[in-house]
Amino acid sequence: MAKIQAGRALARSLKSEGVDTVFMLTGGHILAIIDGCVQEGIRVVDVRHEQAAAHAADAYARLTGRLGVAVVTAGPGVTDALTGVANAAFANSPVLLIGGRHLTNEDLRGGLQEMDHPRLFHSIARWAATASDPGRLPEYVATAARHAFAGRGGPTFIDIPWDVQSEMVEETAIVWPEDYRAGHPSAATPESVDEIAALLAGAERPVVFGGTGLRWTRQPGFLDGFAAMVDALGAPVYLNSLARGSLPYGHPFLANRTRGSALSRADVVLSLGVDWDFRTGFGRKVSPDAKLIHIDAEAAKVGWNRAADLGIVADPGTVVVQLAGAAGGFGQTAARSWTENVFGEEALKANAAAEAAAADTIPVHPERFAREVADFFGDDTIVCADGGDIVSTTAKWLQTSRPGGLLDPGPFGCLGVGAPFALAAKTVEPDTRVGIVYGDGSFGFNGMEYDTLIRHGLPVVGVVGNDGAWNNIKMVHRMLYPDRMVAADLGVRPYERMVEGLGGYGEFVDDPAHLRPALERAAASGVPALVNVHIAEQLRISSAYGM
Repeated sequence: MAKIQAGRALARSLKSEGVDTVFMLTGGHILAIIDGCVQEGIRVVDVRHEQAAAHAADAYARLTGRLGVAVVTAGPGVTDALTGVANAAFANSPVLLIGGRHLTNEDLRGGLQEMDHPRLFHSIARWAATASDPGRLPEYVATAARHAFAGRGGPTFIDIPWDVQSEMVEETAIVWPEDYRAGHPSAATPESVDEIAALLAGAERPVVFGGTGLRWTRQPGFLDGFAAMVDALGAPVYLNSLARGSLPYGHPFLANRTRGSALSRADVVLSLGVDWDFRTGFGRKVSPDAKLIHIDAEAAKVGWNRAADLGIVADPGTVVVQLAGAAGGFGQTAARSWTENVFGEEALKANAAAEAAAADTIPVHPERFAREVADFFGDDTIVCADGGDIVSTTAKWLQTSRPGGLLDPGPFGCLGVGAPFALAAKTVEPDTRVGIVYGDGSFGFNGMEYDTLIRHGLPVVGVVGNDGAWNNIKMVHRMLYPDRMVAADLGVRPYERMVEGLGGYGEFVDDPAHLRPALERAAASGVPALVNVHIAEQLRISSAYGM
């Protein structure tokens, strides 16, 4: 009978999940797993820090809808990856982190990098376990995948002792699970669809708000259904970061500068997979008199922080398609004047931003930076956002026209995702332009992953909005402790030289007239590139701090 190494059996089960790439940082405790991936034809992309591997797996999942996989060594390898897994948890990304583990016979004896890894993940992962039987490794993968895709989805974790993954196993003795996941997303009842349609039909000031849960819909045809529903309703639509691209840039009902104002005045809000967390004042930004329709695949999300007048546990994208079929039951007549009012306010805010973006001042005005960068990237670039204020400013200009066209941390707000996200994006879609928008603070987290991009021949264009400060924090610090300002300033550092030193392309810009040509040269270089832009420091209070 034929025998295979358990690590290869694991890799084969990943391949059956549609995994064609794993992100990793090498280590002795995972060599059998990595070798198994090589033998099974799975691409192995090695990074410079385990956190980056987890972030890359997160982005892979967001772009493909498949299981994103990172493989890291035991002990510090696992703990380094922990933050990336936490970010995936808040974004509901179906990620599997596989960790190495000390030898079984060294358990509780102080083996190399010995620790109880699964305990670390109990608060952030949907499932975590140690795989102790080499013949059951595919079963562990299947269990992890089942949990990763349940409801909205989220990360899982397995660690595997070095000796377990290295053992030779009879193929006939291996458990190969099949058909272990639900095949169809959940739908609303016809009665619920009728109730939603009736509330929308009677609304004078309706608003549609799509959130994280909408991004993870499993419904084929969702994009066409969403457009049909929105066109029939004629109400303003707002999409948070993960849901952006559900409607293309420039859609006549897509708004992005008036969400707070519209929610405060709405009489009916259709909430599709929205987390009513700090970004919406924990639901307080919605008019207390509004009827809230809350649809989410996670039952615990419905009614969280803001009571739902109609709460439905179902896949939001599936319900949208159902509503599109019932679109004849509601129309634009009642909402037309309201929508015109909202978009009048949108135009005023956009015009004010455009006026600021016309500034020729040196250093570059943040709005000018945002407009130039967004115009350069256009609507056919996957943009990875990594930063605070300058990223928030730029996001309002970005021309996202597809799901996954904007990859940002999500509600966890984790810095350092830029290069790892770009790594995954360029790996998944090598013919698509990939860009990164950095704050200068965030570049410092995983800027060394430019080495990874260069080694793997993955040209991306990064651009830093460099004001030399932790701008998002500085205003709050100044308000609270004006006489004891520390740790808020970074200085305008030459980050582009680091990229040049690694073998990439770099430029420094402080004149707005030079920004677009520099971006064009960066793209034409054919190598990973960074344009470091000195922007004016403009302080404001972030809503993230409840002020």
